[in-house]
Amino acid sequence: MFRRPTAFILLLLAASQPAATAAEESRPNVLFIICDDLNCDLGCYGDERIESPNIDRLAEQGVRFDRAYCQFPLCGPSRASFMTSLYPDQTLVKRNALYIREHLPNVRTMSQMFRDAGYIATRIGKIYHYNVPLHIGTSGHDDPYSWDITVNPRGRDVIEQDKIFSLVPGSYGGTLSWLSADGTDREQTDGIAADEAIERLKGYGKSQENFFMAVGLYRPHTPYVAPHDYFRKYPADKIEVPKVPAGYLDTIPPPAAKSVRAKKHQIDLEDDLARQAIQAYHATITFADAQIGRILDALEETGLDENTVVVFTSDHGYHMGEHGHWQKSTLFENATRVPLVIAGPGVEDRGGVAKEPVEMVDFYPTLAELCGLKAPGTVQGDSLAGILKDTASEKPSSALSQFGTGYSLRTARYRYTEWGENGEQGRELYDHQADPDELKNLANDEASRDLVNRLAEELHERVHAAAEQPKGLTQIKFENRRRVRK
Repeated sequence: MFRRPTAFILLLLAASQPAATAAEESRPNVLFIICDDLNCDLGCYGDERIESPNIDRLAEQGVRFDRAYCQFPLCGPSRASFMTSLYPDQTLVKRNALYIREHLPNVRTMSQMFRDAGYIATRIGKIYHYNVPLHIGTSGHDDPYSWDITVNPRGRDVIEQDKIFSLVPGSYGGTLSWLSADGTDREQTDGIAADEAIERLKGYGKSQENFFMAVGLYRPHTPYVAPHDYFRKYPADKIEVPKVPAGYLDTIPPPAAKSVRAKKHQIDLEDDLARQAIQAYHATITFADAQIGRILDALEETGLDENTVVVFTSDHGYHMGEHGHWQKSTLFENATRVPLVIAGPGVEDRGGVAKEPVEMVDFYPTLAELCGLKAPGTVQGDSLAGILKDTASEKPSSALSQFGTGYSLRTARYRYTEWGENGEQGRELYDHQADPDELKNLANDEASRDLVNRLAEELHERVHAAAEQPKGLTQIKFENRRRVRK
């Protein structure tokens, strides 16, 4: 079942030619920038609390997608999904600390497509899963077949880890933790990553080689580390902590309630600690934005901006106290909605805003079409190239996300979720027009019966299609520690 009409442009590359053809010379480059654990707390998404001038200016130059969603609200599964344009039930990656080829040995990843087409594929920082901060400076759970060049920056945030405050001493990556740091931006891991990206852009500006460069920033993932000046922008005493209505947990299915109460040490935080955590998260957003600004400045200074598609996004959303929850791993809007901006060649509706739901699996076919490449037949997403030309051309769509036993379907107005087979563990229905914070579950209301039935039918179709094994793709399942090839 297709969510929208799809079109691809086919470009045949002749590797045996002694010199590049004119078509090859004009192929766009790709700069793919992704933050880790960033929600839509950005100026260009209407959040007046946050200073994000560089992401905001990119949105002015390109198209901002207001309703972009991850397919799984956890780092490893989400990254495996968008780098292959496969749904989690197809990648079989539903937890962290897995290598993509443990389950899909013959998959052709997004950057691999570019590499095969003669682009130099470069990874700087985190694209596939890393344990943060443990794996910073290493290749983590990277896929070496996806890249020609890899760079693993390691900065002061890792070296001075003993200075970091954590709610659970000694635990950082999965726990609220933060540090207002000494030193400069360029001493931090993400500052070093920006330096590396800038140097490579300068080199490509001279060589005019085609490149696919993915820059994966580690912030604002915990621990929230940024130099002091960024913390000063967000005084803790000015911050408001989200409130949860009394009796709220009784209105949602038990698995949904469990997802927002999973981390016992982060439940009902003292107000002072909660404000400090929000301050630190916002500080690291602005710090990451500053590094993105440096990279975008270099792109313009080298003249490469004229022929480079820029994608900016995050791997999933993030709670900062909403629904009484902190961090990720829920199916609420906070954890599944991601920022997405695309600019550059092929983006004609500059400053446009696309409002229909789109998915992260759409990245792969979109970049293939914009660069005149043919995506493999295993790709599940839909190209967004038509929307980039004219946001008014978008058609009604939906987005699918999953976590645990739950699957969520998002339309332009509603989010419908079933937990367990056919909703046997409970259902949720939220009207985003009347209830954008998703605090009133309408699934059991008599007035919503017809709507629930219609959305349930669509959800079941989407879930079924997203579980089908694409032709030619080898899947390896693990059953009782045995490898089962399909």
